[in-house]
Amino acid sequence: MLSKNQIKFINSLHNKKFRIKHGLFIAEGIKVVNELLDSNLELHELYATEDFNIKLNIPVQEISEQELKKISGLKSPNKVLALFKIPENKELKHEGLIVALDTINDPGNLGTIIRLCDWFGVEQLICSKDTVDCFNAKVVQSTMGSLSRVEIIYTDLENYLESYPYEIFGADMDGEIVYKTEIPKNALLVMGNEANGLSKKIEEKVTRTISIPRFGKTQVTESLNVATATGILLNEFRRNSI
Repeated sequence: MLSKNQIKFINSLHNKKFRIKHGLFIAEGIKVVNELLDSNLELHELYATEDFNIKLNIPVQEISEQELKKISGLKSPNKVLALFKIPENKELKHEGLIVALDTINDPGNLGTIIRLCDWFGVEQLICSKDTVDCFNAKVVQSTMGSLSRVEIIYTDLENYLESYPYEIFGADMDGEIVYKTEIPKNALLVMGNEANGLSKKIEEKVTRTISIPRFGKTQVTESLNVATATGILLNEFRRNSI
């Protein structure tokens, strides 16, 4: 049985301030938790209902469905909730294909972009300090385990771009058409905010802007969702490297 203090502590981790303070984040659901248990992330605590079958030999604190509802952030909790330790920041890389995010606000977008990085073999994702927290429960949920396979680093994006030695591509509707662009092996792709695109200070650091052309007859669609655009651009970057 969970104590009131345990419930209070677990619920505090839904808040970024307390995730940072305790160095822990929440993962929920059978698929996500099993993926993370099978990764290099360090488990802190595992809570599950009695009908949750776990493959690994790990201590589980058995709880009732009612208790799970008290600590879950989901409308329909799915049998298991785990606390994992937030990994330390890795060393920033410059080689290969890297994605950088400039003030991405939506957890769903960030989660999808993390999954895209995993799919396209982007090992490191650089986030501006004001990008949504990747250990936000909604982000963790939407990554479906990819969170453990992509190095995510929050840093001063402007300073990082200043030190980056290769070509910096910025997604922009007025940029050169990506299908006509020669993509180098070492490159950085910067994606901007959902509503405002690249910020002025980041745009100044970009060496080339690229765009995805519209093919619709009316040509009135304002823009693509940032996660959708990231997927299209990463596909093109990788196609050029085959």
